[in-house]
Amino acid sequence: MENVSCGPVRPPGRRERNKQKVRQRLYSSALTLFAEQGYDRTSIDEIAELADVARGTFFNYFHRKEDLIGEWGQQRRALLRERLDAATPPGAYERAETRLRRCMTALADINEEERETTIAMLMAWAKAGRPLLEEPYACEVFEEIIAAGVAHGELGPELSPPRVSNVVRDAYLGVLHRWAQAGGTGVCLHTELESLLQILLHGVLRSGRPAGARPHDACGLRAPRGLA
Repeated sequence: MENVSCGPVRPPGRRERNKQKVRQRLYSSALTLFAEQGYDRTSIDEIAELADVARGTFFNYFHRKEDLIGEWGQQRRALLRERLDAATPPGAYERAETRLRRCMTALADINEEERETTIAMLMAWAKAGRPLLEEPYACEVFEEIIAAGVAHGELGPELSPPRVSNVVRDAYLGVLHRWAQAGGTGVCLHTELESLLQILLHGVLRSGRPAGARPHDACGLRAPRGLA
């Protein structure tokens, strides 16, 4: 069968570039206002004014204000992947434990760098009922790391990547919300996430288990080989 080449991907034209700029300007203006005065107290009119566009232009890019929450999640997911990929040579396998630690460090960095915005968007995400409607942006990244660890024999084959990633996700969000409730101060996010990962990797019941036994629970979550 003959291979069909699509040729090089053409860069977007001027019209498309201008549309992307307007969309990003609306998004950036919204986040600035959310961080300054809160999601609930920010109107679409204010976002459009700060972005220097007509109110109707907003609806050419976002159907409603809540769509900015989804956009925030997508851009954070892309940023997290970018930072993880930048630290790993193309095609190289990084151990699940190492990649999970790198992932938590990247998440802590991102949240700290955008402290006010993160807190505002977390509150908006919760009030909009998003925890019941969609997965947080980091969950699929956790699942990919766990699945790769199982595939490479680093983690036990009985592990369920989706189930384990949900455990990691829930624990991560718990730490993040405590950090947000403290206003991003008084709680060291890097330290808290490192401690969380230690517990998840080594297990709460590590001490006191029978000699030679490896920690596990009903969900099949157990420490990686070499860590028990």
